[in-house]
Amino acid sequence: MAEVHEEKTEVPVYESSLVVIETNDEKASRETSETPSASANQLQRRMKTRHLTMIAIGGTIGTGLFLTVGASVAEAGPAGCFISYVIVGLMVYSIVMSLGEMSAYLPLPGAFNSFGSRFVDPALGFTLGVNYFFQWALSVPSELTAAQIIIGYWNSTIPTWVWAIVIMVLMVGINLVQVRAYAELEYWLSIIKVLTVLVFIIVGILVNVGAVGNQGYIGTQYWYIDGAAPTFTGIFSVAIYAFYSFGGTELVAITAGESENPAVAVPRAIRVTFWRIFLFFILTVLIISLDIPYNDPNLFTAMDDSDVSASPFTLVFQNAGIGSAASIMNGIILTSVLSATNSCFYASSRTLTAMAKEGKAPKIFMRVTKHGVPVWSMVFTTVIASLSFLGTIWGNGVVFSWLIALTGSSSILTWASISVIHIRFRMALKKQGRSLSDLPYRALFFPVGPIIALIISALVFASYGYAADWSNAAAVVNTYISVVIFAILLVGFKIIKKTKLIPLDEVDLDTDRWEYTPADAEAEKSRKWYKHVLDWFM
Repeated sequence: MAEVHEEKTEVPVYESSLVVIETNDEKASRETSETPSASANQLQRRMKTRHLTMIAIGGTIGTGLFLTVGASVAEAGPAGCFISYVIVGLMVYSIVMSLGEMSAYLPLPGAFNSFGSRFVDPALGFTLGVNYFFQWALSVPSELTAAQIIIGYWNSTIPTWVWAIVIMVLMVGINLVQVRAYAELEYWLSIIKVLTVLVFIIVGILVNVGAVGNQGYIGTQYWYIDGAAPTFTGIFSVAIYAFYSFGGTELVAITAGESENPAVAVPRAIRVTFWRIFLFFILTVLIISLDIPYNDPNLFTAMDDSDVSASPFTLVFQNAGIGSAASIMNGIILTSVLSATNSCFYASSRTLTAMAKEGKAPKIFMRVTKHGVPVWSMVFTTVIASLSFLGTIWGNGVVFSWLIALTGSSSILTWASISVIHIRFRMALKKQGRSLSDLPYRALFFPVGPIIALIISALVFASYGYAADWSNAAAVVNTYISVVIFAILLVGFKIIKKTKLIPLDEVDLDTDRWEYTPADAEAEKSRKWYKHVLDWFM
């Protein structure tokens, strides 16, 4: 395609199946010039550090936190729910650190899908790519369904499917402009969600101590109601809700492939993730479990019926005397749905494009517009999302339940695979005599973190089997269908392509490597302290 010349900054791009990595001179030229250029088969590095920092946490705050946490408290009890979210939160932090280490070193658009092919086996990379593409593409119908219900709260005269189409067209249009459009929208939507959670935590504390509302001092009395004691089964039975709430945390690795300076942006985003997980998820779960009794029937209603008025956030705000809480939360949850739909199209299209560059998908998906947008990947994603959404309308709920089953466990499979990939990455570094000082970011607690993540994944899958109704064949299939499909893709690709486990001394640790300069390290060290604090929130 023809090159486009705007303001003088040469944007580092991907070319063919390899990433063009800037030298120090090229980086200096980019920083002092003002003209971005683009051509065929190239993604542009237009995301700023603030985008990645906010996407690292804001993108994970959504309907999972606003609606399903209540059901977790009701099913596992207050202490059981809290323990479950702490366990999954620690696993997620381990996964994010693993991704941060590899993505800062090799910022590829395919992220862990590409890492799987390079560090383990091409069959694993293919399987993760297909799994991750459909995990996001098939999530669009559930988000659109939630949007219909939310908008119907205000306006029930217009058919709900009209709103679904409007939202889909809007999100596709934004993603077709350029990556900066996606990043900016996600940034501001995430700020709204982050501020909401911060306000909720403050109000929740005031409600608990009796400073606002008419309930008086609550303290920890709801933790001592009969039946509230935690159980092993209860803790792991609600882990799926926790995984759903944390879903999308790994998206920061995908965005690293279009970051202006991933060696700086990715570590900065990862470093604040622990505090954000603690502040925005663990503390929120604690407040809900303290302020609302686990046997409150509204807690299940919020999830089962997507009833915003029964959301634990709404209930706490109402207990504080905020009469319009339901309407306020309705608007905020709508922003979460828009954010999730936005991410669905972005993640799916970039995953498909990365697979095409590696020869694991048709080459047509490599093509991008002059602004660096993978247009054919976007078109295919939209078609898949549209067909699955139509299936939810005409399938009497059967298609929808299968879609949920397909996507429900895929995130756990993805995260477990990332842990395996990270272990192989470190083994390859050691085998080839590489120094850990070459890494722009080094994951803490290795190898304990990835090992614990694998153990937690196994326990969660075991708990699925324990809780499943084995007398119901459909229920059993729904429980493990994603695992079966994952295994079929992995084994099938190995047989057809005759792939093998890559020897550690043959793992490619140089192609596409991002150069981390002393100037980058010095600039990071010289940042003002208050800027590091602001990174926690925006």
